[in-house]
Order: sequence, then structure tokens, then C-alpha cells
Amino acid sequence: MNEISGYKAAITAIILVSGAVLCGTAWADTSVWEVRSDSNSVYLGGTVHLLRPTDYPLPEEFEQAYQASSEIYLETDIGSMTDLSVQAQLLQQLTYQDERSLKTVLSNEAYTALSDYTEQIGMPLMIMEKFKPGMVVSTLQILEFQRVGFTPQGVDMYFNTRAMGDAKTLGQLETVQEQIGFLAAMGEGNESEFILLSLKDLAETNAVMEDMIRAWRTGDNASLADLFVTEMRTETPDLYDSLLRQRNLRWIPQIEQMLRDSDTEFVLVGAAHLVGEDGLLQLLQAKGYQIRQL
Repeated sequence: MNEISGYKAAITAIILVSGAVLCGTAWADTSVWEVRSDSNSVYLGGTVHLLRPTDYPLPEEFEQAYQASSEIYLETDIGSMTDLSVQAQLLQQLTYQDERSLKTVLSNEAYTALSDYTEQIGMPLMIMEKFKPGMVVSTLQILEFQRVGFTPQGVDMYFNTRAMGDAKTLGQLETVQEQIGFLAAMGEGNESEFILLSLKDLAETNAVMEDMIRAWRTGDNASLADLFVTEMRTETPDLYDSLLRQRNLRWIPQIEQMLRDSDTEFVLVGAAHLVGEDGLLQLLQAKGYQIRQL
């Protein structure tokens, strides 16, 4: 595989999971909620962006919400990654286009640690030398998830395929370019710290994913918040603000518009977006909407 094709393969993998590996999980024992206004309702589903074949079938409430809805909304347009022009745009955003490289932006400690890690997994660091840190970390995360049996056939991809086959209307809360912008900005200004912290987290991937799936199946809301919201908010507040809080605030008006129309929508997002005081459920409840778990 040459350098450019390596970039494209990594980008494709990232977009297949909606650029959301960092916040991909599910909420409660059913993971599905109904939000009601005086005249309409919207279903919210917390998603796991990567799953194992053994994690299917999904809780039946997903199917219930899907059948009751005429429109399916995902975070972004997953299918657009087959467009070569989009791939070219993403390649430009996620790689350094100037004299910078990982060698120049990382400290000796961080660069050596990253080189040691990639050597262990059999992926020469040279292939990723021009990757921005967010792309480096997402690529390594996906490789680690795949190593322990997870695939991009998560909840989002499953319902994207279902909706196309059933001729349901598909919508998105944000563009692919917006999601890639979040990824490209990760670690900016703190590249070395971001890489070192991420390498530490990679070593715990298997245990974290097992905990996440267990919390999804048993409805352990406190564990979900601890795993994907509390730690991010405490250790990387800027990332928490840009990746979760600000995006949630931008999505709220779109969901409110859905509550005012005559259609029924099923909105599927990584469920870290549902959890905590800045989560969609709390924000909508504060506006007076009725929230109930299916």
C-alpha cells in the first residue's frame, strides 16, 4: 500500500464510524427515548458506532422506533464517503499540507512512544507521518477495535442501510466536512499531550468496550457517564466543549423543528450526546418537553 492509498483507507474507516469513536456508546437498557411536544414526538436513539456480530440483534425498542418513524436522522451522511471528491477533501483536511509532520509537531517523548506503538502493531509510522494527531488516534483506535472483533457495522450503519432499502427519508444533523473539522482540530496546540494520553487509553480499549457494551445491555447510566462524559469533561474540557456540548447545542434547534412538523423522526447519535447536564435529553427536558424511555 502506498502512502496516499494508506491515507484514503484510514479516512474511509474513520468516516464509516461517523468520526465518533471517542463518543460512541449507547444509553440505558433500551437506548431509545421518546421526546414529546404538545403535538408531535421524536425518537432519540443512542448508538454504538462499532459493534461485534454477537451484539445483534439490537434491543427491540430500536425496531419499534424505526417502524414508527418516516424519517431517519444520523449525525452525518455516512454514504457520502463513496464520493471520491469528498475523500479528496477529507484527505486535505486531515493531513498536514505544509512543512509540518508528526516529527516536527511532537516532542521526542511523544514521537518515540508513538513510533514504538506503531511498530508493535506492524504499522510503520512513516505511513502516518503527515497525519494530524486526531487522524492518527482515530486510525489507531479503529485498528484496535477491529483487533478485538468490532466492525463498522454499528447501529448507525445498520439503520442507514435499512432506511435506504425501505425508501425512508434520510437526514443528517451536520455535514461530513463539519465532523472532519472536529477530528482535524483534536489535539491542536497540545499535540504531544494528546498523543501520550491517547496511547495510554488505547491499552485499555478492550476493557472499556466491554464495560460499555455491558452498561448498554444493563442500563447502567452512571457507568456510561463515567466512561464517556465525566472523564472527558475533567481531563480535556476543550475537547468536551467542542465535541459534545457545542454540537448538542447546535442540534437542539433542529430537533425542535422536528417536533413542530407533522412527521415522526428517529434521530440516532452517539449516546455520549444524550448523557449528563449538557446532553440532549437534559437540554430538551429543560425546555419543557416530555421525555420517556421506551
